[in-house]
Amino acid sequence: MQNKHFTIGKHIICNPLQPYVIAEIGVNHSGDMELAKRLIKEAKEGGAHAAKFQSYKAEKIASRHSPAYWDTTKESTESQYKLFQMYDSFEPEDYAELARYCKELDIDFLSTPFDLEAVDFLNPLMPLFKIASADITNIPLIRKCAKTGKPLIMSTGASTLAEIEHAINVAREAGAKNIALLHCVLNYPTPKENAQLGMIKVLSRTFPDCLIGYSDHVVPDETISALEASVLLGACILEKHFTHDKALPGNDHYHAMDKHDLRRFMEKVESYRTLISGESKNLEKEQSARLHARRSIVAARNIKAGEKLSEENLIAKRPGHGISPTHWDEVIGKNVICDIETDTLISWSNIE
Repeated sequence: MQNKHFTIGKHIICNPLQPYVIAEIGVNHSGDMELAKRLIKEAKEGGAHAAKFQSYKAEKIASRHSPAYWDTTKESTESQYKLFQMYDSFEPEDYAELARYCKELDIDFLSTPFDLEAVDFLNPLMPLFKIASADITNIPLIRKCAKTGKPLIMSTGASTLAEIEHAINVAREAGAKNIALLHCVLNYPTPKENAQLGMIKVLSRTFPDCLIGYSDHVVPDETISALEASVLLGACILEKHFTHDKALPGNDHYHAMDKHDLRRFMEKVESYRTLISGESKNLEKEQSARLHARRSIVAARNIKAGEKLSEENLIAKRPGHGISPTHWDEVIGKNVICDIETDTLISWSNIE
C-alpha cells in the first residue's frame, strides 16, 4: 500500500482495497450527446467514481500520415488522423454540458486533454488532469497541466523508467504536488501474457512519492481479473475503457467493460476488502475456539495423592478449560494433594 495519498473530489486515494475507478468512455459515444450521457449514467450504475472522456481535434493530435497501431481486424481505420477525425465533434460547450450531467449524478467528470487549448477549457470542469501514455514525452502538455496545481495522473504505457522519471521531474518543477502513475501496456487489446502487472510493484519501488494505479486494456473476463490482480498488487487508481455494448465494432468497444462487468468487479473488491481488513488480530470471534479447541493438562491415568506429576502420567487434551500446556514445564515435578482420576483436567488447586 502506498504511503502517499491525495484527494480527488470527495475521495481520499491511497487504499488499493478502496480504489478510485475511472470508466474511460473516451469517444465511445461516437459524437452523440445522448449516448455520452447514457454512458455516464451506466458508469455510475456500475460503481465507477469517475466518467472520463477524451478531448482532441484530429488536426492537433496527428498528421495525415500517422499509421494505425491497433488491431486493424477490430478497428479497420488505418490512419490515426482519420480515426480521430471520426470522433472529434465535441466542442468545449459539450464537455461543459457533460460535466454538469456528471455533477447531477454525483460522479466525477474527467477528460484527457490532447492539446494545450483543451487544458484551458477543461480546467474549470475537473478535479484533476490525466496525461495519456502517448503524451508522457509531451513536455508542453505535462507542464501546462501541472501548472494548474491539480492532481496529475500519468499513464506509462510504452515508457521507459527514465522517460517516466523525466516526466515526473517536469511536472514537479511546474508545480504538480500530487502525482499518480498508471501502469499501462499500449496493446489494443492487451494479451494476458503481456499485461506485465508486476510493473505495479516496480513503479511503487522506483517512485515512492507517487501513487500507483493501472490502466487496463485486457479483454475483460467475468470479474475483470486484470483489475482484480492489480488491486492485490497495490494499484489504488484504476482505469478501463467503458461501453454500453461490447459487441459493437471498432474503436474501444472490443476491449472495454460494461456496467455489468464493472458491478461484478466492484463486488469482488468489496469481498477482498472484507477478507483482507484487519491489521491487528481481533480474537472476539475466536473465543469459543480458544476455550474449547485448545488443550489442557489432563491426567493420563489415575494419579494418587502425593504422587509427582510427570511426562508419563500427564497428557494434553481438549478442552482448554484447565491448565494450559504452555505451563507444562511448571507442572512437571509438582506433587498432587489429592487423588485424580484418569482423563481429569488438572487444576492449580490439585498441586502444591
